[in-house]
Amino acid sequence: MTGRTYVARLDGREMRDTDAVFQQFYDGLRLPDHFGWNWNALSDCLRDLKWLSADHHVLIIEAADEALPGDATGQRLLFRTLLTAGERWSYVQKPEGIELGRLVVVMQCDAASVPSLKNRLRPFLKETSSP
Repeated sequence: MTGRTYVARLDGREMRDTDAVFQQFYDGLRLPDHFGWNWNALSDCLRDLKWLSADHHVLIIEAADEALPGDATGQRLLFRTLLTAGERWSYVQKPEGIELGRLVVVMQCDAASVPSLKNRLRPFLKETSSP
């Protein structure tokens, strides 16, 4: 992969509530000042990222399974937002001979939490893979 890569590391343990989620993204991705501090605004920003002077973007969420504990609805919104953004960056048609930037989302957790995180992500993967 050629070009500049921007890597943001976020911490799911710090995402105790929705405001903390938005703060992690705001700080880690240096979101623009006009960021609206809501799920739609986060989705819009993740599908754009033009304010970062990079060709490729890597978003690492450490302890992803610990984000928004006790808030199943918020966690679903977070996961759906991330997967939708990843799809946008994966399926953009590129003109012949031009390499488009990429967004890679890495959701980390300890080995014992992998099955649980996979189960929570599975419904979104089915949604995104249907025609």
